[in-house]
Amino acid sequence: MINNHEIDYRIFGEEMQYVEIELDPNETAVAEPGAFMMMEDGIQMQTIFGDGSQQSGGLLGKLFSAGKRLLTGENLFMTAFTNQGYGKKRVSFASPYPGKIVPLDLQALGGRVVCQKDSFLCAAKGVSVSIEFQRKLGSGLFGGEGFIMQKLEGDGMAFMHAGGHVFERVLESGQLLKIDTGCIVGFTYGVDYDIQFVGGIRNTIFGGEGVFFATLRGPGKVWIQTLPISRLASRILQFGGSQRKEEGSVLGGLGNLLDGDGR
Repeated sequence: MINNHEIDYRIFGEEMQYVEIELDPNETAVAEPGAFMMMEDGIQMQTIFGDGSQQSGGLLGKLFSAGKRLLTGENLFMTAFTNQGYGKKRVSFASPYPGKIVPLDLQALGGRVVCQKDSFLCAAKGVSVSIEFQRKLGSGLFGGEGFIMQKLEGDGMAFMHAGGHVFERVLESGQLLKIDTGCIVGFTYGVDYDIQFVGGIRNTIFGGEGVFFATLRGPGKVWIQTLPISRLASRILQFGGSQRKEEGSVLGGLGNLLDGDGR
């Protein structure tokens, strides 16, 4: 039987959010390396193998847990924050880019949520963070975000982060939603995930939306982001090069000379 630590939390901010977790004595939260923002005196920080879930037994179990994280492209280690003082203590974790933090009560969500491999932020100790292989070949080869996704299991709180605005959709049994693969943040385990070819020569060559999109079929709950980090990074690289793209400029290269960029 899974028995995760019961943690209380508050989420602050709008575009650049952080989550404050309140720990009772001997309670622990685990987080991705680099997510830590601040903590009160009395909390001890410790680097651990894998996710620190209580299901891992002995050295072999810890190595296996860490190896699963390596397959998802994550760090071999996580950081555990334990309240070793008296009374309640608070520790905070910040989102790595503009967007929203999504709290997940895994017990209320059937004990399991599948999410994009870079969306996990932190969780109560005991939540298992492992891999979820896409069962269908098309999903694995053309999923856009990779063949492997993360699986969060347990009965405690976990937190995902996503880019831009984040909203959730509840799909009824058999209801189908077509979505850009990068816009998926996560979904409950009952949702069927697959990849579909966009179709049409003009759509494929000139559509600018990719050759494939994801299909999500209910029943279950889906979380969607409006700004995937891959899309944001691509746009930054597009405008960050030495050759500046002139959108709507009549002067073109002459404009660069006038504003001092011509060299």
